[in-house]
Amino acid sequence: MIYKIFRQTEWAELGESGTTAGAPVDVSDGFIHFSTGAQVRGTVSRHFADETGLWLAAVEAAPLGAALKWEPSRGGALFPHLYRDLALGDILWCTPLLPGSDGWQFPEGIE
Repeated sequence: MIYKIFRQTEWAELGESGTTAGAPVDVSDGFIHFSTGAQVRGTVSRHFADETGLWLAAVEAAPLGAALKWEPSRGGALFPHLYRDLALGDILWCTPLLPGSDGWQFPEGIE
């Protein structure tokens, strides 16, 4: 399982159009940034610390096939990068990320 963080407007646009090339940083980089369960908390803290209205989407990696590449980032850790648009149908579930007393409240089981 891999995870994508969406801002409220990005999630709404995906719902309306059915596909997305990602956030502006994704479009600029030429791929859609994802995180593993072990990486997603760091991603939120690092890139979305001052944001509100965030959504966490879960995507099964295997069906993305060759369009998903695992590439080094942040000190050499391998991150999943999708080299095609993400379709609404690729997403297994999506839930709001709410701030908690010690950071963000993630669904149970995401480590």
